[in-house]
Amino acid sequence: MEKRSDGYHNLETVFYPLPLTDILEVIAGEELPGKESAPTLSLSGLPIARDQENNLCLKAWHMLRQEHIHLPPVFIHLHKNIPMGAGLGGGSADGAFTLLLLNEKFGLKLTNEKLASYSLSLGSDCPFFIYNQPAFASGRGEIMKPLNRDLSLYSFLIVNPGIHIGTAQAFSRIVPTPAPVNLAESIMLPVESWKDLIKNDFEEPAFFYYPVLKKIKTWLYDAGALYASMTGSGSCFYGIFPKNKLPVPDPGTGWDMHQIP
Repeated sequence: MEKRSDGYHNLETVFYPLPLTDILEVIAGEELPGKESAPTLSLSGLPIARDQENNLCLKAWHMLRQEHIHLPPVFIHLHKNIPMGAGLGGGSADGAFTLLLLNEKFGLKLTNEKLASYSLSLGSDCPFFIYNQPAFASGRGEIMKPLNRDLSLYSFLIVNPGIHIGTAQAFSRIVPTPAPVNLAESIMLPVESWKDLIKNDFEEPAFFYYPVLKKIKTWLYDAGALYASMTGSGSCFYGIFPKNKLPVPDPGTGWDMHQIP
């Protein structure tokens, strides 16, 4: 990871989709004479910030409306299953899938490349969700190359400690250094070898602020994980286990655990 002149960081990362999703619905509204067109957003599920000006679903509509003036006002309902501030990309996915849904529902005929370009204005990792396929990413996370890596023969356990790590806090103790290994090559090696090769640079700062996170990683390895890491900038962790050999979640920890067999 290295600091850029524009204030962002160049990074190398791997995106991999897992079947943990929010629920998004879009219903066409009507243009009302004398009133400015605007979308309406309703929310359910996990708590989410009510600041609608910064909601990526609404931003996605406004972005498309600027160039597609026939796009009608819409009613958007978002049911949150993916916790916020957990490094799981839930908000980015919501913004990207809003673009995809509006494009399909209203026949805008935009290519994935064009939608990915739009989505980059919503967030650096949003383009991944337009394609929603394994990818090696560099730059701010927007330069993606398809990755032929299939992990369907493994099971995943996602552990959410309920801690929100802000982006500024996540980057605050990062010391930009060149990558010690070639991530694009290392990710193609057996999962069992990743423990000694692949590291999430955000973990050490997260451990500094929240020591409990280190306990989660240790617990995952003690429970039989072949590889365990923090998700993005945190604070969730995931463990990759042999197929159908997931540990029994321990309710005594107070952590929310989601199994992906």
